[in-house]
Parts: sequence; structure tokens; C-alpha cells
Amino acid sequence: MTTERSDVRRWIAEAIGTFFLVLIGPGAAMVDAFSRGAIGHAGVSLSFAFVVIAMIYATGHLSGAHLNPAVTLGFWSARRFPAREVAPYIAAQCIGAVAASLALRAAIGNVGGMGATLPAVSVGAAFAVEWLLSFALMFVIMAVATDERVASGFAAIAVGLTVGFCAMMGGPLTGASMNPARSLGPAIVGGAWRAHWIYWAAPITAAMVGARTYEFLRGVRAPSGEMLGVEGAVS
Repeated sequence: MTTERSDVRRWIAEAIGTFFLVLIGPGAAMVDAFSRGAIGHAGVSLSFAFVVIAMIYATGHLSGAHLNPAVTLGFWSARRFPAREVAPYIAAQCIGAVAASLALRAAIGNVGGMGATLPAVSVGAAFAVEWLLSFALMFVIMAVATDERVASGFAAIAVGLTVGFCAMMGGPLTGASMNPARSLGPAIVGGAWRAHWIYWAAPITAAMVGARTYEFLRGVRAPSGEMLGVEGAVS
């Protein structure tokens, strides 16, 4: 079966959206280190919030703006995303993230650990923090993406603010990744692999549980094979 042009466009949109998420989010952390604290922790957290909002508005109608392998797998686990699209979406997200980290290193060098996510607490505590933050993120995404009772037009703001408050709380503890691709780019380019498995295992399992929890609370069985994004159905 040949790949349709619309499929390729969705994958490119995912790569572009994730590229800018990593360029601005971890990039803000790198600039903060480069400028000796000019942005600050709150500023870095807001950078993540703002870029997520912008990229959802920019790519939500094109690809669904998952921008995160955990979100893609969360939708898939709740029967809200077709299995055939999972691998291409995750590949596109990871490519975008690595490209952004390469661009950052070319621009300002290996400063601030490339904005890598590394635990500042024990492995168990780091896993728990990443798991809970990722659960909250996917729970909010499921609400704004699947429930018609939620006010329309505010998905990007709701998801962006969730990323922002999670980063505000969890950033000093784990980096508040909630996103395997966001962690992969800096790890590959900066060589920071310590406890990297946490940033895949915790977000993915939490997103799956978060998606299924909202489906249970919502009480409506999902149609099999539906293609869903943060702002709803993707055509």
C-alpha cells in the first residue's frame, strides 16, 4: 500500500511542531544557563507553555499536534488513534527533537547540559514525579480532545498551561519532561543518558493510564481506529 500525501504532510507537521517545542523549551533552559540566569526557572516554564500553545494552534488541524510519543501512544491505547500511524508519528517527533537539539548546539554550543532532563532526586522519586505529571497532561488532553462538553477553542491554552504548571513544579526535580522525544534530542546531542529510561517508561505508561481513566470517567466507548489530536479529530 502506497503512502498517501496527506500522511506525509501529517508526519512533517509533527516533526516541525516537535522541533520548535524542543528549540524553545530546552533552548530557553540553555539560554538561561548561557546568560547566567537571565530567564529564570519561571521563564523557562513559561517558554514551554507558550511554545506548546503556539504549536497546537499551528499544527493541530494538520496532524493533531501530539508532539509527544507518550500522547500518541496514549491516544492509541484508548482506541483513539490508528496503530498504523503510531510508528511514523513517533519517528517524526524524535527526528524533530534531535534536529532542534543539533540546531541549538550549532548556535550556542553545549551549554546548560543541552537542556537535558536528568533527575535531581532518587530514581524512584523521579519516576513518580514524571508519571504523575504525565498522567495530568494526558488527562487534560483527553478532556479537551474527546469530550464535547468541554468548551471548544481552548484546547491549546489548556494543554499549554498544563505543560507550564507541570514544568514549574517538576522542572527542578526531573526536568518535567513528560515527553520522550523532548528528552531524547538533548540526550543524543549532549550525551546525557543518566536514568534516561525514566523519560520513556514514566510518560508512556502514565499517558496510557491517563487516557483510559478519562475514557472510563466519560462513559462513552471510543470508535475503533479514530484519528485524534489535541484539538479533536484529524481529517
